[in-house]
Amino acid sequence: MRPLDGVRILDLATFIAAPFAATILAEFGAEVIKVEQPGSGDPMRQFGTATELPDSSLAWLSEARNKHSITLNLKTPEGAELLKRLVAEADVVCENFRPGTLEKWGLGYDTLRAVNPKIILLQVSGYGQNGPYRDRPGFARIAHAVGGLTYLAGMPGEAPVTPGSTSLADYISGLFGAVGVLMALRTVEQTGKGQAIDIALFETIFRVLDELAPAYARHGTVREREGLGTRNVCPHGHFPTRDGGWVAIACTSDKIWQRMAVNVLKRPDLADSHPTTADRVRDRALIDGVVSGFTTAHPTAEVVEICSRGEVPCAAINSIADIFDDPQFEARGILERIQHAVLGEIVVPDVLPKLSEAPGKIDSLGPRLGDWNEKVYGERLGLTAAQLETLIKKGVI
Repeated sequence: MRPLDGVRILDLATFIAAPFAATILAEFGAEVIKVEQPGSGDPMRQFGTATELPDSSLAWLSEARNKHSITLNLKTPEGAELLKRLVAEADVVCENFRPGTLEKWGLGYDTLRAVNPKIILLQVSGYGQNGPYRDRPGFARIAHAVGGLTYLAGMPGEAPVTPGSTSLADYISGLFGAVGVLMALRTVEQTGKGQAIDIALFETIFRVLDELAPAYARHGTVREREGLGTRNVCPHGHFPTRDGGWVAIACTSDKIWQRMAVNVLKRPDLADSHPTTADRVRDRALIDGVVSGFTTAHPTAEVVEICSRGEVPCAAINSIADIFDDPQFEARGILERIQHAVLGEIVVPDVLPKLSEAPGKIDSLGPRLGDWNEKVYGERLGLTAAQLETLIKKGVI
């Protein structure tokens, strides 16, 4: 028994953001039917590293887990009518088309709500359903730029760089989307009414930029690119090690700095001369130089061990190869090994969060295109083989 057993979701969306919300819900028991364009399917199928299956990249296998697929051309009147029949029995619809697209197809929220007053519509777009930018195309990289994250990434005075994953905004938006759906499902229980959920990629990035907004509004502070360090804390950054690796060290309080200076650096004089954050930020070059002198004198693993013994937060900066050898990842079971009928073992990130009493699980990897066509159209909607053949010839399914 999982928390979302019995919840039915129609995932009309493509690529990552809204589909990721549906994936999270599927991991905890929701039935998710991926509604895809006949012939080609979700472009995510071709995104990333290819496999021996032409419609199943590694990214697709991981991110479309626990879903089933049907093909349906929503641009046709027959396709729109079939979707309405599915909406009548569903709880949630996920989409990430440009604002106004569903309305153009006769499938706007007012139409869906008339079919099923309890239906929840999750809408994820680059800029949201209103505002002067609503009609612009947008992906995660664009959201990072508009939302303020890219401006912060890079070395001082140099070009802004990609802040890690180019898909970060997609995944964050998917998380917010899943939370929104859960709250909307609760509201249905309370009121019997569904609702639309409006998520803009750029807003989810902006929301996680800590004090950027209040600091600018109150003091006019514009945070610039900080490179390896952190503007208002020191030492708090990335430092090279003797064997060519890097470590992250985070002395986020004066108490931790005392431990760093005394237990790790063996420099109690620095603990006395620079007891406050303001002292250390003022003499950042000195403090970071001493820390770098320590880290470059030891191999990565030794730096981490010395800092850990000294109760100072420190970790190696891991590549994916390092992650596969990291015992903490193994202990937590975060690298899930799934057997695929055709491809053999596929390793994917495990389900999060970890619930003690009703945990989620991975039932299957991303489906083949149209794997549930017969089940949905034949068994659930009662279409005959002849009707299905006609719809296929017309390009509806």
